[in-house]
Amino acid sequence: MEYQEKLKIDWWTVVIYLVIMFFGWLNVYAAGYSEAHSSIFDFSVQHGKQFIWIVMALALAGVILLTEPRLFSNTAYAIYGFVMGLLVLTLFLAVTVNGGKSWIDLGFFRLQPSEFAKFATALAVSKYLSALHIEMKDMRTQIVVAALIAIPALLILLQHDTGSALVFVGFILPFYREGLSGAFLIIGVAAIALFVLALLVNKYILMGVLAVVALLYLFVWLNKRSGRIYWRTIGIWLCCALFIFSVDFVFNNILESHQRERIDVLLGKTEDLRGSGYNVNQSKIAIGSGGFAGKGFLGGTLTKADFVPEQETDFIFCTVGEEWGWLGSSTLVALYAWLLLRLIAMAERQRSPFSRIYGYSVASILFVHLFVNVGMVLGLVPVIGIPLPFFSYGGSSLLAFTILLFIFIRQDASKNQLL
Repeated sequence: MEYQEKLKIDWWTVVIYLVIMFFGWLNVYAAGYSEAHSSIFDFSVQHGKQFIWIVMALALAGVILLTEPRLFSNTAYAIYGFVMGLLVLTLFLAVTVNGGKSWIDLGFFRLQPSEFAKFATALAVSKYLSALHIEMKDMRTQIVVAALIAIPALLILLQHDTGSALVFVGFILPFYREGLSGAFLIIGVAAIALFVLALLVNKYILMGVLAVVALLYLFVWLNKRSGRIYWRTIGIWLCCALFIFSVDFVFNNILESHQRERIDVLLGKTEDLRGSGYNVNQSKIAIGSGGFAGKGFLGGTLTKADFVPEQETDFIFCTVGEEWGWLGSSTLVALYAWLLLRLIAMAERQRSPFSRIYGYSVASILFVHLFVNVGMVLGLVPVIGIPLPFFSYGGSSLLAFTILLFIFIRQDASKNQLL
């Protein structure tokens, strides 16, 4: 009884989760609606199957809330190792879906281990950094943490699932809370900017501009007369040169052809409204047609006619825009923002370093998914195909996101304990 009294579940977070999930179910139903399958409980089609996943997710959430919180920290490495084993197994047993080989066909269910790798990696990273109250300042710690993140990301890349692999970049965000230098973020942003510029601008002109910037920097520091400044500036310029001239190799030899086409469309280098730019163009038309208040529930003509591909999964936000309009879309984004802010506030009130780091990891993973999914639907980022958390159709993603979130809700319920 004394233990139960200490258990204080953050019910507002649970309510937000429930609202997003059931709103998503309604939109999955609307996206695939037809007269032949008009019942929302028709289990032969996607919206009926999604209801089954919702029931399973709620049961799983209940089990997690009843679990001793120390179990997650004590078994973090074991869970990580098990999921990494599944990722390796996927390379040999996977079936091909939409060009990716990231699904294991179990007959009654297609399992996507890459979805579960996110919470497994969050557990392992949190366990390592909290074990000895390690901070992200020394090189050894950074190498170990980078390896924990790189292993699943590389295994997922081998499955041709670039979108899921890129989500792991989001782990860099909680590391700043744990003492990582801001220089890494600056380097990351600069690398992205240089990559884009190298695709748009003549490389020799770009190197000339960087050389002018370097000379101006040296002129400002001229009175310091420090040799280290000159050599450091020259070293940075040479690294930039090597990076810029390697862009073509990466773009043409590492990225898939459809990924190259999508980046070209996004950057305005090509306009292929019938090919690689079709999805984004149709999604923007569907969202724009919804106007301020939308066409009403089941009133989406573009989504009903299948003009928008993947409208129950990666492009589910189109259905929201068309049927619920700007009001519905803004409300959904506001719900996600509220959830993220609550998770950050919950993370900050944790006594346990493990719970704090894990909480920030949960918020970061959800943020990356939200930003990329909505961004690609609006044509702001390349189409890389990742689901909208708790909203898109899919059993693996819904179960994995539920585990990810409710482990932290369970940790927060016992926040006064040092886990």
